[in-house]
Parts: sequence; C-alpha cells; structure tokens
Amino acid sequence: MNTPAPTSAFAPLKNDTFIRACLRQATDYTPVWLMRQAGRYLPEYRATRAKAGSFMGLATNTDYATEVTLQPLERFPLDAAILFSDILTVPDAMGLGLSFALGEGPKFAYPVRDEAAVARLEVPDMDKLRYVFDAVTSIRKALNGRVPLIGFSGSPWTLACYMVEGAGSDDYRLVKTMLYSRPDLMHKMLQVNADAVALYLNAQIEAGAQAVMIFDSWGGVLADGAFQEFSMAYTARVLAQVKKEHNGVRIPSIVFTKGGGMWLREMGPLDCDVLGVDWTVNLAKARVLVGESKALQGNIDPNVLFANPAQIEAEVAKVLNSFGTPHTGAGNGPTHIFNLGHGISQHTPPDHVAVLVQAVHEQSRKMRS
Repeated sequence: MNTPAPTSAFAPLKNDTFIRACLRQATDYTPVWLMRQAGRYLPEYRATRAKAGSFMGLATNTDYATEVTLQPLERFPLDAAILFSDILTVPDAMGLGLSFALGEGPKFAYPVRDEAAVARLEVPDMDKLRYVFDAVTSIRKALNGRVPLIGFSGSPWTLACYMVEGAGSDDYRLVKTMLYSRPDLMHKMLQVNADAVALYLNAQIEAGAQAVMIFDSWGGVLADGAFQEFSMAYTARVLAQVKKEHNGVRIPSIVFTKGGGMWLREMGPLDCDVLGVDWTVNLAKARVLVGESKALQGNIDPNVLFANPAQIEAEVAKVLNSFGTPHTGAGNGPTHIFNLGHGISQHTPPDHVAVLVQAVHEQSRKMRS
C-alpha cells in the first residue's frame, strides 16, 4: 500500500481561493482552472511528451508528470493544478492492458465482454498505481503552496464504457448491449469500479491531493432512468467512501457529468461539494435546480477560445453574469469556479487562454466591488 506523505512535508497554501469557492465561502474573485490545462495545446507539453516517448511514458514518470502539471501554471495565473494522469489507470491496474497509439486514443488489449471476464474483475492492488501517488506527492512539493492540487478519477460508469468497448466509442453499442441484456453483469462491474475508484481517490488524498474530481465523461450517453441506476448510483457509492478530510483539513470533491444538465436537480443531493456542468447548461438555472448545497463549476464553450480577445472577454462576462452575484461576507453561500464546459482543444492558441484567465480575474473582482 502506498505510504501517505506527511502533511508537514508540504508548504502552506498561499492561494486558497479555489478551495474556499469549493466550500461555498466568499472569495475576492472567481477562481479559474481548465480541464486538460496540461496538454497538447502547449508547445512545452509537446516537447516533454516527445522526450517521454509516449503518453504512458509521460504519465508513469514522476518527473515528467510533475513537469507537465506545472507547465500551465508557469504561463497563466490559474487557481488550481490538476494531476497529470489518465482516467484509465484504474482498469489498466486491473490487468486490461492499456495502450495509447499516437492519434488513436486509448485501447484495451483485454476488454470485458462476457460473464467470465466480469467474474475476474477485482479491485486492483493500489501498489500497481504507485506511480500516480508518487506523482501527486512530487507535484504537491513542486507547487510549494502556490495553488491547490486536484486529484481525479473516471466515474465507475465511464470506466465501464471503456472496459467493455475496449476503446472510445461513437454508439456505445457493446456497453449498452450488456447494460440492457445483462444488467446483473453491469452492476457487478460497476460495484468493483466504484470501490476501486474510492480507494484510488483516497490514496491520492493521502499522497497530497487537496481536492478530488470524478469525471463522468460518458454519463450523458445514458437514457433517463438508466443514468440514475447505472451512473449516478455508483458515483454516490464512490462519494460515500471518499475521505472528506485528511489530517484535519477538508478535502472538497467535484462531480462532472458531461451531458448531465437534465439531471442536475437529482444530482443536487450527491455527497459532493461541487457540481461541474458543460456548456449546454445555463448557470442561473443550474443554481436554482441544485439549490444552495453545492458550488458550481463551469462552463464556457471551449471553442470560445478560438475567437478574438474582445469576443473571449465578452463570453467570459456572459458566463459570470449567468451565474449572477457571487457570495460575499461570512458563512456559506452560492459560489462559482470558472472552467470550460469540457476539456481544452489541442488546437487552442495559448495566448487566448491568457486572455480568458485575465478576463475571469478582472471581471469577477469588479462584480464584487
């Protein structure tokens, strides 16, 4: 089992704006970070990836993973770092044989498609994922308290999609065939996935993650009713097991379901601190649906970043105004974490990201004054 890093090994947090917003406490401005902020749109990332030789070469090397996690923070005054890793590390540790072909995305050598394959599944030994926890500790030390570090995992349902399909999918035919024809097998797989994800997130927290996020990237492909039974229920199973604090410090949790806007009211009671929303959701309506129990994260369309700087600034204003007046004063109230509605495109000009981050900080300060 991984050895937890002692908290004393880490510098105190200098910028806690993101953590405060997660916990629905007032902040001087709206914090901002971006999904996939360490990635292919940055030339320095592409250079490090070339040195590493492959995506997994990058993700499994502590020094490289640390380097690429910090690259966007050297360029932009972002309010959080997110661990550089992949959502498919957990099924890989289950022995499914993960590989990444350049330009093709992830593939599993041994997809899970029948009763025997499901029966073989078990929560993996977390020692197989030590490279992730070593990276968390290394990144946390390298950040030196600059901003908090977010750890993450894929949701049980999203992992199951990849595990059954064996790769990404356009129609989810294989995984949905199992869901409808053998729901018993799907539930068994989701139980194993949920318990593995909870253990994995807790190990990241012990290694130094200061917040954790569950990416339910494929929740939105499910029918109403199926989403609640096969995705949300297992996200709830993860959250029930994830540490709410570590060494006396609160660890916020974030749930993001892409395409999940229609289920926001039902997701409101989930035992997390923040709900992330994609760009199809109106933030003012989301506030009403979710109620006062959650912070909201999101949700500018990533393609806005291809517009000119003045248009980017105008779209930032629309998102901030859509959320409305942020909480000021004591106690808890409605808070917003600015983000994209999904991951940043690899073709995004880095200069436009700088415009976005500056616009969020400047405009949101003005809203509070």
